[in-house]
Amino acid sequence: MTVVDVMTDRIEMAEDDAEWSLDQWFELIERMVPEGIKAEVVEGAVHMVPQRDNHWDIIRRIVRALEDQFGMDVRVKSDVRIDFPGHDNGFCPDVAKLSDTAKKDENGRWHYQDVEFVAEVISRGTGLNDYGPKKTTYAEAEVPVYLIVDPYQGRCHVHTDPKDGEYRTESKSDFGKEIDLTGTVVDLVLATDKFPRD
Repeated sequence: MTVVDVMTDRIEMAEDDAEWSLDQWFELIERMVPEGIKAEVVEGAVHMVPQRDNHWDIIRRIVRALEDQFGMDVRVKSDVRIDFPGHDNGFCPDVAKLSDTAKKDENGRWHYQDVEFVAEVISRGTGLNDYGPKKTTYAEAEVPVYLIVDPYQGRCHVHTDPKDGEYRTESKSDFGKEIDLTGTVVDLVLATDKFPRD
């Protein structure tokens, strides 16, 4: 995309009095954001962060654990847009496990109601979203298990039992200790001893 294209887009945005839809935001994001940058819309604001090696290494280990538990055909997505309830929430979770019966909508996107598990790996620039508005939104959407992996603290936070827009249960464990998710929809024990720290 050239500078002229970017300026044209900005002028068109400024001239458009109507509020932008998530589809319009993501169309612009796809045209402007280079590969290797994660971009999502949280409460109407676009957030972008570069993907880091440690970030991906943790994501890969979580995905692998889900594949080991459910098989290679498990519906696990990474950095795929899923629209969640609330004002302009087009999230791209680091890891999202969908139900076996999940089907895409007429626009080719997954329904948030089919999300059974989300894992977000903290990035410096967007960590407050993961602990704040995204946690609230996942609870409002009644995502049964929300895992926050924080490589800066070397700690994992597991949130379960969503009710009335909040998670009723939270547990914390340091890297190196296993996370017991048995009794949840993922029904596994997640090893964290190989999670890298930042």
